[in-house]
Amino acid sequence: MTRKSTEIRQEEIKEAVLKIIRTDGIKAVSTKNIANQTGLSEGAIFRHFKTKRDIILGIISDVSEILIKKLRVIAYSEDSPKDRFYNFLCGTITYLTENNGITILLFTEASHTNDKEMKEKLNWIFNSQRELVGKIISDGISEGIWSDKIPIEDVTRLYMGVPITHNISLVLSNGKNVDADVCRQMITMFDKILEK
Repeated sequence: MTRKSTEIRQEEIKEAVLKIIRTDGIKAVSTKNIANQTGLSEGAIFRHFKTKRDIILGIISDVSEILIKKLRVIAYSEDSPKDRFYNFLCGTITYLTENNGITILLFTEASHTNDKEMKEKLNWIFNSQRELVGKIISDGISEGIWSDKIPIEDVTRLYMGVPITHNISLVLSNGKNVDADVCRQMITMFDKILEK
C-alpha cells in the first residue's frame, strides 16, 4: 500500500475538520473526531499538524490562496466592470456555497478563541474583498458606466453584507434551501444602486 504524502494527509485532515464543524459545531473538533473522520490515529494527526489551531490556520490560508487569488484575477481582468462585478459576486457566492459557509465558521472560531493571528488573517481576507470590489466599482465609475453619487467605500461595505448574509443562510440551513438565484438578485440590486 502506497503511503500518502503529507500534503494529501493535511488536506484530508482539514476537510475532516470542516465536516465536523458543519455537522456538529466547533466544539466537536477533537483529535478523536478528526481521527474517526480520516481513519488516522490521533498521533498521526499531530505528525501533520502540531496543534488543532494549526489546522484552522491552514484552512484560513486555503481561503486566502483559493478565494482571494481567484477574486484578484477577476478584479484585474480586461472584462467590462459590469461583467467583472457579476463574476466577482457569483464567484464568491459559488465558493461559499461549495464550501458550506466556510468563512463564517472561521470567523466564529477566531472570535471564540480570541486568537489574534486568526483575526488578522481573516481581517486581511475581508479587507482584500472590499479592496478588490472597490477597484471594480471605481473602474465602472471612471468608464462612465456607474454613478459616482454614492461613495465607493459605502458600496463596498454594502457589498460585504451579501457574502456575510449568504454565509449565515448556509450555516443555518446546513447548506440546504439556499436561494440559487441570489447572485442574479444581488446584481440587479447593485445595478439599481449604481445606475447613472
